[in-house]
Amino acid sequence: MKYETSHFGVTKAGEPVTAYTLKNSNGMSVTILDYGCTIQSLIVPDKWTKPIDVVLGYKTVEEYEYNTGFLGAFIGRVGNRIGKGTFDLNGKTYHLVQNDNGNHLHGGTVGFDKKIYKARVVGDELVFTGFSPDGEEGYPGNLHMTIRYRLGDDDTLRIMYSAVSDKDTLFNPTNHSYFNLAGSGTVLEHELQIFARQFCVNDNNCLPTGELMNTEGSPFDFNQPKKIGTDITHADAQLRAGSGYDHNFCLSDTSEWKRVAKLSCKDTGISMWCSTTLPGVQFYSANHLTERDGKYGKMGRRDAICLETQVWPDAIHHPDFPSPVLKAGEVYLSQTAYHFERE
Repeated sequence: MKYETSHFGVTKAGEPVTAYTLKNSNGMSVTILDYGCTIQSLIVPDKWTKPIDVVLGYKTVEEYEYNTGFLGAFIGRVGNRIGKGTFDLNGKTYHLVQNDNGNHLHGGTVGFDKKIYKARVVGDELVFTGFSPDGEEGYPGNLHMTIRYRLGDDDTLRIMYSAVSDKDTLFNPTNHSYFNLAGSGTVLEHELQIFARQFCVNDNNCLPTGELMNTEGSPFDFNQPKKIGTDITHADAQLRAGSGYDHNFCLSDTSEWKRVAKLSCKDTGISMWCSTTLPGVQFYSANHLTERDGKYGKMGRRDAICLETQVWPDAIHHPDFPSPVLKAGEVYLSQTAYHFERE
């Protein structure tokens, strides 16, 4: 793996931001900022070897600071939603910021996407380390975390998370990249396959109710490849509530390492396989991404999708869901990979 660094800008607090670009031998590269461990660019050669940037992003630090949407960012302490911004743990009630229709979303007002991380290259990995103090955004425990990125010559980008806390806490990190395998335009003609027989039913604020629904025969059935736009405007109540897909899919394969999904674009011939050690994936069809300037021009609603691997949302309030609790002194480990192929 080859890498280079460049100055990306300065935050409003005066902190310099560095971009790290990893390159493999096949013309693929990824640029990651130490601000939010953010994937700013992911270049993949298409079937004609033309380089395509397959993730949405911005040109400047200021745009990452002031825009909503979490483009490409490391999300935590807890990705997705926690109902009413409260949870009980070991007999104590914790109160978090309610930053999403009365619920807590993606770590709060100043989540992990807004931090600067220490970076170093170790062997073939770019390694970021960070610290979240006890009480930050309402969460218990001093949390030390490491996020590692590896770009292999097999055209696979791996993201590896580890963390340890000195108190019992919640931890459910994810990456919030927006993928468009054509590089621009809508993704409604992209084909998507998700290996899940059930998904979490949401209320009108995209918070899981605790009910699981079968995907088979519904607009949520992606067990066979299907164009994203096929059913996205269906009159289904779940799709209407979220203005499209914004749901956790419960992965059918319960083994430690499994395939999550496959995303394909016939125009470029690029396919992306997503795999993980986690039990779920949030498929978000960028329903609320308002029109804005990106690094290559305008971008907006349904111009990309997110595949956020995760423990199921609001799991702390649903004992039957996989647990998001990280015990004091225990080491959290998870891994997600994005593997790219061409026709």
